[in-house]
Amino acid sequence: MPKEKGTRTLAENRKARHDYFIEEVYEAGIELVGTEVKSIREGKANLKDSYADIRNGEVFVINMHVSPYEKGNIFNKDPLRDRKLLLHKSEILKLTGFTSQKGYTLVPLSLYLKNGRVKVSLAVAKGKKNYDKRDAMLEKAAKRDIDRQMKERMRL
Repeated sequence: MPKEKGTRTLAENRKARHDYFIEEVYEAGIELVGTEVKSIREGKANLKDSYADIRNGEVFVINMHVSPYEKGNIFNKDPLRDRKLLLHKSEILKLTGFTSQKGYTLVPLSLYLKNGRVKVSLAVAKGKKNYDKRDAMLEKAAKRDIDRQMKERMRL
């Protein structure tokens, strides 16, 4: 997730961190049409259930929903169309190596503006099992309890 100056998060895939172990994160540009950019800037993009795939040496994000721009009429495209991600060839080769291993997939984590351009934070991720998810939830609850108790002790 971008925390640098000049960035603004437009959409986030919160479920990804719950469902996957994040191995590596890449920043990628995304090929969009003008009305899609306007719609994304209004916050009308959804990354839920989206993933990336490598086809013929190019990376595409699939199932990313961008609502049609209201003032776009005939220039609007299909909201669920596959969109090409812009990465260097060396990065694509690394991603291909990762995804060829069993259990690894490419998941978009967030959509954000950086210096006026729409970027995608793309993660190499490995799926969690149900018991991993339960462990993570227990860990989070325990940390929350510890923080709460520390805060109470600081007041005294």
